[in-house]
Amino acid sequence: MRGTLHLATGASGDFLVLTHGAGGNSNAALLVALAQEFAAAGVSVLRCDLPYRQRRRLGPPSPATAKEDQEGLRRAVTLMKEQSNGRAFLGGSSYGGRQASLLAASHSGLVEGLLLLSYPLHPPGKPVQLRTAHFPELQTPSLFVSGTKDVFGTIEELDAAIALIPARTALVKIAGASHGLAKPASTPTVASMVRKSFFDLFA
Repeated sequence: MRGTLHLATGASGDFLVLTHGAGGNSNAALLVALAQEFAAAGVSVLRCDLPYRQRRRLGPPSPATAKEDQEGLRRAVTLMKEQSNGRAFLGGSSYGGRQASLLAASHSGLVEGLLLLSYPLHPPGKPVQLRTAHFPELQTPSLFVSGTKDVFGTIEELDAAIALIPARTALVKIAGASHGLAKPASTPTVASMVRKSFFDLFA
């Protein structure tokens, strides 16, 4: 596993494994800001690169290796559990969040909660190609964060999809935001909003 560990100050023992979207890596500005916010609030964060990104610096993931990316996240959670005595959380942006949710659906009890940023509900312009087949099996409480101008799914579409999940859920709506959620100037504000909503759901 390759990543950066942000150790919490006054740690509760809780931790969050956080990963990236299809076009980026774990150094994405929002992921860094989130890791700093969470660590300052008592939750250690491991920002990690998915296996496909470890194999090559650029380029999108392949559907054929999605299971390997899920296994990479499982190993990261297991590694952190060996060093922590608190609750385990898992999350990611877009593709990374989708793989996190698929892993949680197939490994119930692996983590206590999910943080799903800009969940890619469907390909842009193709609303019938929903990526929600696993939602009814998802027993893990989940916090979704989505922009109101995300072309991968409207807020209304996401609301309907989240209703399929039998576990506790919440949706944070970022007004005017696209799939990237935050521009450089608004990144700290969005990170702070996400951290607050996370602690509200997983108090």
